[in-house]
Parts: sequence; structure tokens; C-alpha cells
Amino acid sequence: MADWDSMVLVGRIARTHGLKGHVIVNPETDFPHARFKVGSVLWTRSDGAERTLTISAVRFQQGRPVIAFEGLATIDEVEPLAGQELRVPEDTLQPLEAGQYYQHQLVGCMVETVDGARVGAVAKVEGGAGGTRLVVDGTRGEIQIPFAVDICVDVDVPGKRIRIDPPDGLLELNETKRSRLPAAGRRQR
Repeated sequence: MADWDSMVLVGRIARTHGLKGHVIVNPETDFPHARFKVGSVLWTRSDGAERTLTISAVRFQQGRPVIAFEGLATIDEVEPLAGQELRVPEDTLQPLEAGQYYQHQLVGCMVETVDGARVGAVAKVEGGAGGTRLVVDGTRGEIQIPFAVDICVDVDVPGKRIRIDPPDGLLELNETKRSRLPAAGRRQR
């Protein structure tokens, strides 16, 4: 069995669905139809013990997979799974084209400017309608950097390094926002 900490999050079980052992999953993957299909094996963890679950049925409802697992046929059997993460070994992820990265691969990368100034380490990657951004734990606090090709000019995942060419004021923008917060609203380090 793969090491839980080295596996990749692909979804979270939101809740049960119906009485016949189905669950609704909040996907954490760009490829939900490929990841959540009949026969796919997922890992979950409860009370420190890992467990494999094999998908026996799946359909999509409002963009979320509704899944049944082999050997679990009632609501009582799947109810304890609510809230649990679903993970897979990293080597089962779909290969990506050059210049594309899984978000988990960017976490931990050291960010520096093209001039060599250290900005900090990527703590997480956030995305939405406005695009993807790196949330960096910097020496001056949290810094949000758009993950755009003209800003993130060199991404070296194996070397855990991202070089950025930030537009004027980008790094200071986050610092300015923090200085306007009342003392109680500032993050303490």
C-alpha cells in the first residue's frame, strides 16, 4: 500500500446519497470523469488506518460524482465515510503536457525574483474564475502571486523553484493591504 502522506488528494466525500450506499464527492481534480469511474481504486483514512475503496457505480449530478463502492451497499455502511479525503498514489495521475503542473507539485517550491531575491515558499495554490494564484509564505507575510506565464517565468518542479518577474508593486501590494488591517486582524508569526 502507498504511503498516505505521499498520495495526492483527488476528492472529499461530502455526504451520503440515498439509502443504497452511495456518496456524493467534492472532486479535487481537473479530470473527475477519468478519476471517478467504475473500477477505479481510491484510498481513504480513518483513525490512522488506510483503506482502499473500489468504485462499483458512478454518475454525475451537478458536476459532482455520486459513487458506490464495492462491498458497501447501505447508508449505514457509507455514513462513516462522510468528510473523508479520497487519495491516489502520485504515479496514477494522468501525465500532463509540458508547461502544465499539478497544484500539489507547486506547494513547497521556493519563489525568487529574476534578480535572485528570495520571496518565500509556496504554501498553497488557489484558483477560481479570476485565475490561479500562488500563496507564498514570505519574509514579510503572505504574498499572493498570479500564476501567469509573464510573471512566473521559470517553473522548475524537480528543483522546487519558481522564478518570478513581478510587475512593479505586486510584492508590496500584499504588504500594503496588511498594514491597513487593525492589529487584531493581522496574522502573527
